[in-house]
Amino acid sequence: MNALEHQLDYPFADTLPEPGSVFEAAPGVFWLRMPLPFALDHINLWLLRDEIDGQRGWTVIDCGIASDTIKAHWETVFDSVLEGLPVLRVLVTHCHPDHLGLAHWLCNGGERERWNVRLWITLGEYMLGRVMGAGDGSNAGGEGAARHFARHGLADEASLEKLRSRRSYYSSLVPAIPSQYRRLREADEVHIGGRSWRVVTGFGHSPEHCALHCEEAGVLISGDMVLPRISTNVSVFDIEPEGNPLALYLESLGRYETMPTDTLVLPSHGKPFRGLHTRIAQLRAHHDARLAEVREACEKAPCSAADIVPMMFKRELDIHQMTFAMGEALAHLHLLWLAGQLKRVQGEDGVIRFVV
Repeated sequence: MNALEHQLDYPFADTLPEPGSVFEAAPGVFWLRMPLPFALDHINLWLLRDEIDGQRGWTVIDCGIASDTIKAHWETVFDSVLEGLPVLRVLVTHCHPDHLGLAHWLCNGGERERWNVRLWITLGEYMLGRVMGAGDGSNAGGEGAARHFARHGLADEASLEKLRSRRSYYSSLVPAIPSQYRRLREADEVHIGGRSWRVVTGFGHSPEHCALHCEEAGVLISGDMVLPRISTNVSVFDIEPEGNPLALYLESLGRYETMPTDTLVLPSHGKPFRGLHTRIAQLRAHHDARLAEVREACEKAPCSAADIVPMMFKRELDIHQMTFAMGEALAHLHLLWLAGQLKRVQGEDGVIRFVV
């Protein structure tokens, strides 16, 4: 653990559920951990005891990417954990592939089509998922992404070609999205397993992220908005090229600061923890430090997002990581630019740079 992690309380210590098995993190709330083929190599999913219209069963929260490995783990869960009861709904926190990828398959009951249930998701997440699934590329690849990052200083032609070739990246991980959904909105009360869970929307990481807070149980299913070990990625992508997602994200953190200090946080990555207020303070301090570094660099010379990346990420990055690193560097530049602290100029080479 690093120094910041020592400030948090991990009530389950080093316990990690094996893929295909579950661990009861809170009464009626079961933790699943599925593998991912990325540097961030896992996602936490949640299975909650439930009853809808007199039918006992389960609510699934988040899905994993579409992969044969994860499908097989889910099939094991269906056979060994569900006690013969069906899934009653699939609730997805946001549209990123590791969360939405298998929603269609899960809603249709897996390989044996055991049930057919509704996807619950916010409008913003549902619509962006449909757009990226049907469009030419996504935030992480395609011609638009390559043009976007080239404008912001990514000059390596091999990297740009890798981006262009990733036009089907999103649809390969999210091959289908249910054609119908049930909308979640800020402050909605979702009744799961006899308890009320309040929808807490957040912005900056994705368009309308849905976390769930159960005050009675003292539990927050935080999705990607509050993570214990890493900072949530907040990026400017081609679809919203003048966006200010970092300002939205920092504002959204205020919605969690009102929750009790002993709230058990169930994040999408990393281990469940207590110390929500401490973690939010750490995240704010992290971004304050990055903003100060970015402003200082732009005082010395005009900087593109590509110029900022090696200052913020002091390690070698593959193309998948580079898209998020470039997007995050740009998010910090945009916060300062849109606050009037930096000016944005486009050079004769077509690259956008920022200067005090």
